[in-house]
Amino acid sequence: MTASLWLPDEDGGAVHTLGAPADWTPPPGPPRSRVAYAAAHVVADPWGDNVPGAPAAIDWDTTLAFRRHLWSHGFGVADAMDTAQRGMGLDWAATTELIRRSAAEARSVGGRIAVGVGTDQGDAPSTLTGIADAYLEQLAVAEDAGATVIVMASRALAAAARGPDDYLEVYRRVLGQTSGRVILHWLGEMFDPALRGYWGHTDLEAATATFLDLVTEHAARVDGVKVSLLDAGHEVALRRALPAGVRLYTGDDFHYPELIRGDDEGHSDALLGIFAAIAPVASRALAALDRDDPATYDALLAPTVPLARQVFSAPTRFYKTGIAFLAWVAGLQPAFVMVGGLQSGRGVLHLARTFRLADAAGLLPDPDLAAARMRALLDTAGLGR
Repeated sequence: MTASLWLPDEDGGAVHTLGAPADWTPPPGPPRSRVAYAAAHVVADPWGDNVPGAPAAIDWDTTLAFRRHLWSHGFGVADAMDTAQRGMGLDWAATTELIRRSAAEARSVGGRIAVGVGTDQGDAPSTLTGIADAYLEQLAVAEDAGATVIVMASRALAAAARGPDDYLEVYRRVLGQTSGRVILHWLGEMFDPALRGYWGHTDLEAATATFLDLVTEHAARVDGVKVSLLDAGHEVALRRALPAGVRLYTGDDFHYPELIRGDDEGHSDALLGIFAAIAPVASRALAALDRDDPATYDALLAPTVPLARQVFSAPTRFYKTGIAFLAWVAGLQPAFVMVGGLQSGRGVLHLARTFRLADAAGLLPDPDLAAARMRALLDTAGLGR
């Protein structure tokens, strides 16, 4: 029997009939032609007191199971990043535990793991020395866990820096003490307004010049750069300007199909939050690229782009709510709750449209379960029919 339910929209609402579940049997292994990480969220404990400002209560079993889901589809896991609510509910104590648990789980299944390090473990440091020390404290935790390091953008540095030289001073000290090659993350202000003017400039061209100076100087210590600016043209130009051997991991959740496909001059690899939501489709698409079949790649990813643009629509920083919602309606977690109460970050109309687009992309493996959970959410909001 076909699952259906009434869904609200801007014009009132209509009955939506779900499509048949797609067969997304994982490819036999990770993609060969691209390096691909999915940035994973944390699953909150539905019995925990996850209210704004409270310490994060995590459902560890389901959080790790979600990472195994991503590894099973051939992705590396990028953990303890903004998708995991760094700076939006995930405190440092929970982050430390997340890094250790996820890295241990990666070893047990042979999965690729990279984790974010930043400066958010307590009161925001206000001096360049204090900011560098905070980075190094987190670096030690990540390296001790055996994970690849992602050096995240720092709100504290954005507040304290007087110009580009201050950014270079802090990053030089951090990069000078890494034991392996790291990924540098340039997160745009659309994801975090506190990062406006990062690299010492509000002008994108000037900020890029500073960033390239840093990467070029430390190319031997930089595996790649993750760029989350939602500007495809800028990303392509930056990709072409990077030193040989330094990857560009796209963080562009709007234009990822074209950037990963690339052109005659190269391609982007991937480190994407949306891949956590579309992993079954994306793994098949990347397998098509491995077979040099771009037409199938394009056809598979095309239905996911409207979903991605919906999930990452302004205010973009609340995209984490959509990621957790999609995991819930797909049956990958038991409840739609988030640390810090962030499940309230998107309204019911937004989530209803997200639900329709996920169905159109074939990402609801159990239509009856998905419909039942969406009905429950609408009932809670007073919109059930």
